[in-house]
Amino acid sequence: MRRIRIIPSLLIHDGGLVKSTRFSNYKYVGDPINAVKIFNDKEVDEISIIDIDATRLKRKVAIDKIASIVSEAFMPVAYGGGINSIEQVKELFANGVEKVIVNKAAVTDRRLITEIARQFGSQSTVVSIDVKKTFFGGQKVFTDNGKTNTGFHPVKFAMQMEEAGAGEILLNSIDRDGTFSGYDIALIGEVSRAVNIPVIAIGGASRLDDFRLAIEAGASAVSAGSFFVFQLPHRAVLISYPDQEELRNKFFERI
Repeated sequence: MRRIRIIPSLLIHDGGLVKSTRFSNYKYVGDPINAVKIFNDKEVDEISIIDIDATRLKRKVAIDKIASIVSEAFMPVAYGGGINSIEQVKELFANGVEKVIVNKAAVTDRRLITEIARQFGSQSTVVSIDVKKTFFGGQKVFTDNGKTNTGFHPVKFAMQMEEAGAGEILLNSIDRDGTFSGYDIALIGEVSRAVNIPVIAIGGASRLDDFRLAIEAGASAVSAGSFFVFQLPHRAVLISYPDQEELRNKFFERI
C-alpha cells in the first residue's frame, strides 16, 4: 500500500496561527505550539510553518520563535518565510528545521536554491510556487503574498526550479486558498508532468477525496490549512486530522 504524505500547513501572522482566503482575510485560529501538540497526537507525517509577514516586512527570520515551535514537534518541520540567505538556512537547520521553503528569493536570487541544495541536499530544498489567474487569462507565479505578478508561467518556473536544485515544489493555488473548492487539478497535472521532482499540492482541500484526486493528477503529496483547522459549514475553529485508520480505509487503499 502506498503511503501518501498529508501535510498540515500552519501560517504565522503577528506571532499567531491564522488562516486566509485567497491570501487575504486572515482569521486568527490559535497558538501554533498548541496546534503542533495536537498534530503530534494525530501522528501527522510532517508539517510546514510559513511566516507570512517576514518577507513583506523585510524582517529577519524569527529563529527563536521557530526553534520553540520545532522543539515541540514530533514530526519533521519545513519552514518558509523571509528566507533570503544561506546563513538563515544554516541557522534554521541548526535549530531543528528539516526543510526550508523558499518563495520570493527563488524568483529574485535563483542561486540561493542552488546553494541550499549544494550544502544541504535537494531533499531539504523546497520551492513554493504561488499561482493565480490574471485578468488577461492564463496563470502566473505571484510573490509577496499574492500581490506581485512575476510574469512567470508556473510550469516553466517549476522546471527552472528543478534545474536550479530544488528537491520539491509546493504548488499553491491562490484562487482556491481557503475556499474549500478542491485543488486545481489541471494545474497539478501540468506541473507534475513537467518535472521529475515531487509536487506537493495545496489550496482548496475540503475532503479526503480531494487528496485522492490530487494524487491521481500527479502530486506526490498533499497539504492543506483550512481543512485541518475549520469545521464546516460554519468554519468553527477545530484543529483536527484524520486518524490513520480512516486514511487507510478511505484514502490510501484507493491509490
